[in-house]
Amino acid sequence: MAKMSERVKEIFQKQHDVVLATASKEGIPNVVVVGAKKIIDDETILISDQYFDKTLANMKENPRAAVTVWEKTEGYQIKGMVSIETSGPRFEETMRWIEDLGKKFNVHLKSKGAVILKITDIYTISPGDSAGQKIA
Repeated sequence: MAKMSERVKEIFQKQHDVVLATASKEGIPNVVVVGAKKIIDDETILISDQYFDKTLANMKENPRAAVTVWEKTEGYQIKGMVSIETSGPRFEETMRWIEDLGKKFNVHLKSKGAVILKITDIYTISPGDSAGQKIA
């Protein structure tokens, strides 16, 4: 497993939305913007599923996914393997977190699942000679 550096974690946490990419088993890509995300530890990201359709189907067929984060011209692509939790303590905690988030914005939100991304690789997407290089 790869570990996020403090800088990657800082950018992830500062960015309101991240981009989540998945692909079907046939390789058909799907990209969505997600805001309900958090770091569990240096090797794990949690994303709440409120509205996933193609994304969820893709993750069930093909558990590989990537998240992209950036700040100005500095950015990172975080790749990994996903699992989907729809019961248990982590899912219950995610449901409470999303309900509280909805109350904060006066909207009804409900989590259908906790998507757990175990990080396998991290690449820089910053422009320059190091663009595309694996850093973890």
